[in-house]
Amino acid sequence: MSLRGEFVRLGTRWFIKRRTRCETAQDMRRRLGAIERLCPRPPASTTTTAVNAGNVKAHRITTPASHHVRHLLYLHGGGYRAGAIICYRHLTWRIASAARACVLAIDYRLAPEHPFPAALDDAMSAYRWMVAEGADPRGCAIIGDSAGGGLALAMLLRLRDEGFQTPAAAIAISPWTDLALTGASLHRNARSDPMLNASDLPMLAAEYLNGADPRNPYASPLYGDPVGLPPVLIQVGSDEILHDDAVRMAERLRSAKCRVELEIWPRMPHAWHLFVPVLPEAHRAIRRIGDFVESSSA
Repeated sequence: MSLRGEFVRLGTRWFIKRRTRCETAQDMRRRLGAIERLCPRPPASTTTTAVNAGNVKAHRITTPASHHVRHLLYLHGGGYRAGAIICYRHLTWRIASAARACVLAIDYRLAPEHPFPAALDDAMSAYRWMVAEGADPRGCAIIGDSAGGGLALAMLLRLRDEGFQTPAAAIAISPWTDLALTGASLHRNARSDPMLNASDLPMLAAEYLNGADPRNPYASPLYGDPVGLPPVLIQVGSDEILHDDAVRMAERLRSAKCRVELEIWPRMPHAWHLFVPVLPEAHRAIRRIGDFVESSSA
């Protein structure tokens, strides 16, 4: 692990984990709004276009490396109650370049105002819009971090179940796949996780589910039948409370004879890709995503 990685761990523990326990939705959104102002802007060669993607607010991001035949749908994290595409502008252009793709990043509706399945409905609408606009699913991939990682995997299940062509691949970064909260790492890594508080997850799950079954596969893809799903890359930090959400999801995919690549990155904080301006491990992880997309898509 790099020296910068150690500093990022210390920073997330001090400025995020210690100060965000039991936040309200409004407090969480205000905090992320403040972080937005610190996010570096993409280089001048990046083109960001606001679009209405099936009645879902979205940005289409392209760079000089982007190929018009390759498309990524990006689903942000935030526990289903916060997050916005503007906070990801320092990441999405890098993913577009690494995967040589056009990225569609969406602002799906958030809980508690819009509980399950609103986020999934919006993601589905955006993907269908992307395909209707000319994107060939064989050249598409879905990528998400944290809650967005679970949402990406849930999308694969629903697309398959509804008979709509699935994308060529999916990437799940530190995914939250089990809203029933049965993973042993929620307890085992509660102290070692430098960023997330395990005690916050029951509240976040309850807000999003709003009484729905936490084992509904469209909310918790860990409980779905993954037979027939496309290749999936899962990246997670070794000390994360969501470590077992990632590992068990990979095991489910593997047992169903799906191609899955699980990468456990030593001591990386939750969704460390977001620290790419300062973190060399984030650069390497993004390059791996680009390689995976290129090897999986037409």
